[in-house]
Amino acid sequence: MKKFLILILICFVQNIFSQEASKANTSDDDNKLYNTAGIDIKPEFPGGVEAMNSFIKQNFKSPKENLKGKIYATFIIEKDGSLSDIKILRDLGHETGAEAIRVLKLFPKWRPGKQNNKIIRVLYSIPMLIN
Repeated sequence: MKKFLILILICFVQNIFSQEASKANTSDDDNKLYNTAGIDIKPEFPGGVEAMNSFIKQNFKSPKENLKGKIYATFIIEKDGSLSDIKILRDLGHETGAEAIRVLKLFPKWRPGKQNNKIIRVLYSIPMLIN
């Protein structure tokens, strides 16, 4: 019985201290990174998806003729709508990844995402269709 009470006391003390530590880290919530799934308002390119695809089509200069396919990219949409941490997950070769990064850096500021009426940082991924 004594061992059982000691075990319960240890669990209780551990629970108390773990809750205090999570309350102290509220500044980490300001820079927390969210995924698009499950947030209240998703970030949006000015003009929507069609405007984004049009922007890519106008600005992407294919390094090779008759190159078709999709380039997959991820980036973070910051609280001010700017893009950061741009990464190419899969490209078509022939320096298409570098060209995709160049075009993504030209993007205008996005409308940022929101969670609980608070502007948040969001990890976003897109396929860039190259024709």
